[in-house]
Parts: sequence; C-alpha cells; structure tokens
Amino acid sequence: MFKKLFGRDNRAPIPDYKVPDGTIVYAVGDVHGRLDLLQALEQRIVDDARMRDATRQVIVYLGDFVDRGYESRAVIEHLLETEIEGFERVFLMGNHEEYMIRFLEDSSKARGWFANGGIETLMSYGVIAGGSGATDNELARVQSEFRAALPDTHKSFLAGLPVMHREGDYVFVHAGIRPGVAIDDQDPEDLRWIRSDFLEDKRDYGVVVVHGHTITEHPVDRPNRIGVDTGAYASSRLTCAVLMADRREFMST
Repeated sequence: MFKKLFGRDNRAPIPDYKVPDGTIVYAVGDVHGRLDLLQALEQRIVDDARMRDATRQVIVYLGDFVDRGYESRAVIEHLLETEIEGFERVFLMGNHEEYMIRFLEDSSKARGWFANGGIETLMSYGVIAGGSGATDNELARVQSEFRAALPDTHKSFLAGLPVMHREGDYVFVHAGIRPGVAIDDQDPEDLRWIRSDFLEDKRDYGVVVVHGHTITEHPVDRPNRIGVDTGAYASSRLTCAVLMADRREFMST
C-alpha cells in the first residue's frame, strides 16, 4: 500500500524556493538493493506525473543504490537498462558507491565496506566474502573475483556518477553540504558523507538542499533542506520528494 507522508517542521517558515517553471522533480532516497521498492515507487511516480500539468519531468536518484540489500546488482542493471518514457533521469553518487570504487582499487578498504553492507552487494554478483575478519590474502581474492564479476557497464556507471545536480532553487546531493562554503566550492567528500555539521545547521543557504544518507522515520522538510532517506532496506519505505513550482510533497512505498 502506498501513502503520502508529510514530515514538515513547522517551527520556521518555508522560503519561496522553486523548481523551474513547467518542471516537476521527483527526488528518490537511498535504495540499498531493494529493487522491488524502486520499481514500485517508479510506477507511482509515472502515475502521479500523468495527473500533473508539467512539460518537463525529472527523476533525481540521490545515490546509495547498493549495499545492505541483496538485489544490489539488479538495481544497477535496472537503472542502466530501464527507460522511463517522458522522464529525464539523474543518478548521483552516494557514499556506498564510493565504498565499491575504493574496494575495487584497494582491497585494504574492504573491512569498512563489509561492515556497512558490502557483503550483500558482493553476494548479488556471485562473490562470497570472508567477512570483516578475513585475512589480507582472502580480501585480495575477493577483490579479484569482484573485479571479474563486475560488468564493464557497471564500472562505467559507477565511475561516471556526478555528486550534485541543480534544478532552480534546489540542489540535490547524497549527504548534504558543508555550511559556510559556497555551493560551487563544495568538497565532493562532504557531498557524499557529511552528517551532523549539515543536519544541525539552520542557516539559509540561498537554495534548498535535497538529500538522503541519514535515516529518519519520515521525510524531513525544513526551510534549508529536505531529507528523504527512510531506511528502505529495513523499513520497506522508499521515499521521494515531489517538487513542482514552490510546492513540496512526498510519496513513499
């Protein structure tokens, strides 16, 4: 069953920020290997767009397509192979895609990745890992098998993911931005990884930052940011923000 969720923080007024005229944007939170939820939410997006008076339709996927869920490979294949007619699609890099890239380059990076859902991703590619207590030789074996199992199209997809997208007065990133730093001067590491310094900051950035990365029970709607990571891999709630003109809404599986 689908339902609309409203998580607006009413302690402060919402500035008059807008997406471009005639555009509707759907910003999808962290998928984490839940292909079933992604397909269901995309169908809901298509159905919703039919009822809107928009001349341009955009889906922004906020990263973390992989890890924790056992259909991580299938999620990437779906994003690569499935077109949604009438929609522009933008795929951003999350910190979990960075975990994958780091492991492909350096097997010593495995333990942090394994502890954060990387084992499930490896399994989705048919690679069995020894766990966080594996020896260096074991990690090198896993890396070699993963390199062989990962299709070139997946490698290119991961390597080419941008870290930021903008639509009018809205900036889309995976984790957040560094407060006090101009949007154009942001460090990509912050865009993929930042938490408390951003989440606790209440200043007006001149844009609204739309992000995932940090799990909340319901989507967060504040004057300076919108958070849509509702922990899909565990909660079965994959959420997207729906932005049109100066309106904000949410949909969730």
